[in-house]
Amino acid sequence: MKRRPEDNLHALQALSPLDGRYAEATARLRAFSSEYGLIRYRLQVEVRWLEWLAALPELPECPELDATSHATLNALLENFNLEDAAQVKQIEARTRHDVKAVEYFLRERCAAHPGLAAAAGFIHFACTSEDINNLAYALMLRDLREQVLLPQMSALQETLALLAEQHAELPLLALTHGQPASPTTLGKEFANTAARLARQRRRFAACEVLGKWNGAVGNYNAHQIACPDLDWPATARAFVESLGLECNPLTTQIEPHDWIAEYCDVLARTNLVLLDFARDVWGYIARGVFRQRAVADEVGSSTMPHKVNPIDFENAEGNLGMANAMLRHFSEKLPVSRWQRDLSDSTVLRNLGAATGYCALAWQALARGLERIEPDETSIEAELESCWEVLAEAIQTVMRRYGVPEPFEKLKALTRDRAIDRDTLRRFINALEIPEHERKRLRELTPRAYTGCAAALARAVRRMQGA
Repeated sequence: MKRRPEDNLHALQALSPLDGRYAEATARLRAFSSEYGLIRYRLQVEVRWLEWLAALPELPECPELDATSHATLNALLENFNLEDAAQVKQIEARTRHDVKAVEYFLRERCAAHPGLAAAAGFIHFACTSEDINNLAYALMLRDLREQVLLPQMSALQETLALLAEQHAELPLLALTHGQPASPTTLGKEFANTAARLARQRRRFAACEVLGKWNGAVGNYNAHQIACPDLDWPATARAFVESLGLECNPLTTQIEPHDWIAEYCDVLARTNLVLLDFARDVWGYIARGVFRQRAVADEVGSSTMPHKVNPIDFENAEGNLGMANAMLRHFSEKLPVSRWQRDLSDSTVLRNLGAATGYCALAWQALARGLERIEPDETSIEAELESCWEVLAEAIQTVMRRYGVPEPFEKLKALTRDRAIDRDTLRRFINALEIPEHERKRLRELTPRAYTGCAAALARAVRRMQGA
């Protein structure tokens, strides 16, 4: 096989950073969503359809395949490699049709085997290219989900749940509108994201993966004219389901891609949850809530030696945005096709791997960043100690219970635009007309102790969200 100059492409020459700078991080996805992966999935569909036809008693003209023939076809799929894919591309260079090239490749391989050669005329029988393509992409996205994306989601979710439990009782000053608010715990904030991620993971896992197998415009025209006595809708459904997919019986030439839009939308919502989290952690690092573990040989700045930058969370934020820009386009564009089909979806579908690549890259960065941070309890304590005014909520709520007039207004007058410390609040509490045991309880209250049920909620995140 003649090699082209571009076959020796160096990673430094790649147009996409997914195949250049981040090639190692995205290598796991290549078996699924590369051009090689797409060709392999197309071949899988063509092979399984030939086997299906050969087993149909209503189609005696297609010879039944013996065990050797099945073993040969299975070996072709199991051993399919880059050299095989390159041969398909050589055929495509002549035909200028990618799916037809796979058909011809399979015909050539079957010609050398007597049991298969007799059935070769039924390769691609009654198929339009989109029959092959839609099932190939369905298998690709299903396998990407099951073997790459869901395991990564689960690992992140597990990490967050562990951090929630580990830091369940560590008090943290909350900020609403960027201003000091009722305290929470660090673990509870991890639990919030773990619960959100768990919900999106369940929805992603539940996305139906659909396929169609009904010919040029979705009506089984060629099927019906060739074999009018066969129940083609039932046959198509059984074949699609044999691949582990859900059958969509009503389509035009193309499966309308609604399920792909749903798949992409759930991924995009997952990314928004993680984008929100990445920005929060970045802010916590800036506040001093977290410190980062320095790595000896790493450099944070070309001029400022002291810098240890939160680059993993920044990398995650950027790549989550890249993924969502593509995922949102897919969900808006792919379900729209002129009349019975146009080809504008074809080039867009080829970028599904890039979008999932940016997802995987971002999730890896988040996981790496989480491994390198730890709470700075001294800084956390100092922040809490500087904000005694956050107890105003607690005091005025107890005042309400005992009927003290204008409790909110009195605490507003005490705390607004003033520095408040423990002694100021104690003097205010001592003057309240409430039971002494309540005054005592409020005098003993501190910002670090005013965390409500946060610790219990953090510890319960696995049970509550199925983490």
